[in-house]
Amino acid sequence: MNAVSPAATPALNMPDLDSPGVRVWLGYGLMCLGLFMAILDLQIVATSLPTIQRGLNINPDQMSWVQTAYLTAEVVTIPLSGLMMRALSLRWLTALAIGGFTIASAACALSTGFEMLVVTRIVQGAFAGMIIPLVFTAVFMLFPSRLEALATSIAGALAVLAPSLGPVAGGWITQSFNWHWLFLVNIAPGVAATVGTAWLLPRGDSDFRLLRHCDGVGLGLLAAALGLLQVGLKQAPSDGWLSLTVIGLLVGALVAMLAFVRHSLARPAPLVRLAVLRDGRVATGSALNFALGAGMFGAAYLMPLFLALVRDLDALAIGEIMLVTGVAQLVATPLAVILEKRVEPHLLSIFGFALFGVGFLMSGFQAPDSDAAAMFWPQIVRGAAIMLCILPPTRLALGHLAVTDVPNASGLFNLMRNLGGAVGIALIDTIVFNRTPTLASGIIARLHAGDVPTARLLGLPIDEFLARHNEPIDADTRALIEPLIRHHALTGAINEAWLAIGTIMLIAVAATLAILVHRHRDRAPVNQSAALHPSHEISSRDSNPLTQMEINDVQAV
Repeated sequence: MNAVSPAATPALNMPDLDSPGVRVWLGYGLMCLGLFMAILDLQIVATSLPTIQRGLNINPDQMSWVQTAYLTAEVVTIPLSGLMMRALSLRWLTALAIGGFTIASAACALSTGFEMLVVTRIVQGAFAGMIIPLVFTAVFMLFPSRLEALATSIAGALAVLAPSLGPVAGGWITQSFNWHWLFLVNIAPGVAATVGTAWLLPRGDSDFRLLRHCDGVGLGLLAAALGLLQVGLKQAPSDGWLSLTVIGLLVGALVAMLAFVRHSLARPAPLVRLAVLRDGRVATGSALNFALGAGMFGAAYLMPLFLALVRDLDALAIGEIMLVTGVAQLVATPLAVILEKRVEPHLLSIFGFALFGVGFLMSGFQAPDSDAAAMFWPQIVRGAAIMLCILPPTRLALGHLAVTDVPNASGLFNLMRNLGGAVGIALIDTIVFNRTPTLASGIIARLHAGDVPTARLLGLPIDEFLARHNEPIDADTRALIEPLIRHHALTGAINEAWLAIGTIMLIAVAATLAILVHRHRDRAPVNQSAALHPSHEISSRDSNPLTQMEINDVQAV
């Protein structure tokens, strides 16, 4: 991946890098503000998706595009950040990325229809995809090694805080004003961060000629593969998996992805250095990060879906219920950091993803009247597991690499999380909106057959049901039972989606366990001891290992 390593970064016109002044710290603080905005944006929008859907008259099965458009655009532009920074300098690319994100936020707020909102979300996500890697590159470029941990902690605190505050903040904004303000709140801090970073960050050498080396073919193939895949997964529930349209889209996505892989492996300086996946630990960590993305973003989509469409709650109530996950994540973070430094990453990943999967399976048996109390413990379990699914795979994928190799592997590693989120949300839509009509038809068929447990499940008077179940359903009765059937069918489909994502987590556990068993079986006893203490490998790196890993840990958030 064309990310930036310390050796390849442009020179900065700073008189004393060992003692960064107030201007540098303020400039970096404004970069972290941009990071906070980019991460928060997904969270505050999640709780208000149903409100946006109603406001713009979007079909329920299409509203997830508001999130997947953002995530997919991030996937495409994350690899560009390194080359773009060398061409424009850290200062001007940061100002461009935050400024573009701010303008796109204003355009999102002004959207009057579904198509306009999706397009502006794509632009917004494209700029956000450059903001996040730039912040962590700045840690290397602006600060000496003794200050890297402090600088990373600032960004890490905001990165963890954003998911915690997001649900309630989004609900409160929507309830107090309207959904347009979900995007308008970015304007003032965005303008301040754009102007401030352009003024405060050190000047750097720009070389626009480097833009000629951009892997345009790779960029086009990656965008085509992801776009066709997303559209194909979205169309499958309505058109059918065997329809010519869906088959054509999915085959096109496969062809584009294979062409992208072949192109990337053959090109000396590709958009994404896929050769790094030949390292088994990088490949394992990246696969786990893909599963994490599917779970993390999938849960943030499934909960509002149920609470709005089944429980008919407003955005603020949804946010208050979803706050539990963020608080649990925040509270569990210190323990996760302690464990991550003491437990072998394969083992801790197995435990973390098993716990995460259990949290999903616990949500797979909801009833249409499930409330905050019923959702409390599943959220606690998932929230406590998230950091255990972030930190160990990060060390697994990046902890053994030399500093010069970290940027390439890190970019691919983080790209996989967003890709997993986009695919996971599309999979959820496929399950929910494909299975709901089928489950509703099954309920109706059982009612016609006089099934008493089904009638009792819907809350129908049993004596009256038995007396009239062979008679034609009148208009009043139909008006009474149709919403009940729809809610039970939708709840059942959402439960199946929870179980499906939970199964993905358990598959990740089984695969990691198999890799761990195979790894230890093939190693000599002396090497097994070294494997249980990854710090022995890391100590040979030419930088402070703890500082480097702290940067990588936060980068995964």
